[in-house]
Amino acid sequence: MNGKQRAYLRKMANDLEPIFQVGKGGVTPELTKSVGEALAKRELIKLTILKNCFEDVKVVAHMIAERNHAEVIQVIGRRFVLYKRNEQDPQIVIPKF
Repeated sequence: MNGKQRAYLRKMANDLEPIFQVGKGGVTPELTKSVGEALAKRELIKLTILKNCFEDVKVVAHMIAERNHAEVIQVIGRRFVLYKRNEQDPQIVIPKF
């Protein structure tokens, strides 16, 4: 995925509200599974890290992305955006720049 495609997805994620919060428990198997299910349904999701989570935001974002075979699109502050294309029923069409 190139920079323009990432910019396109960042623009789409602007209006999204975070649907998951990572707290003091960190990245649990249940959270990973729930994120995977949400990615399969929505393809593009936003998550937030609570202040009581002592792990680095980038580390958490890449850990969740790796476990779900997704891509980290953006990390800003304590929020990050993940994308995973649904091969059976793609909902987001990314232009080829």
